[in-house]
Amino acid sequence: MSSPNDTPILDLLASMTADSIAVSSLDPDELMLVRIAALAAVDAPSVSYLTNLEAIADVGIDAERVRGVLAAIAPIVGTARVASATGKIVDALDVVIEVAELDRPS
Repeated sequence: MSSPNDTPILDLLASMTADSIAVSSLDPDELMLVRIAALAAVDAPSVSYLTNLEAIADVGIDAERVRGVLAAIAPIVGTARVASATGKIVDALDVVIEVAELDRPS
């Protein structure tokens, strides 16, 4: 029986993200910026951004660079997709903050 803290799907997605970084010919920061652009282009759900946030932070990408990517792709994917991506990134960050608060010792 699995515990409430088991996250096999999120763990799989995190592993896939790590594997793609390992085998890509792009630098890790370039790869993560491309992934952000792709997530916005396909109007990915918040959880997709969530699975990439740790890798984005690990390679040192800041919010300004993510905003730069979203601004660069807006003419191609459209403002609605960029606005949607922005909201979903905020939602994903809210989840990260909530989890951190739950994990914080009392």
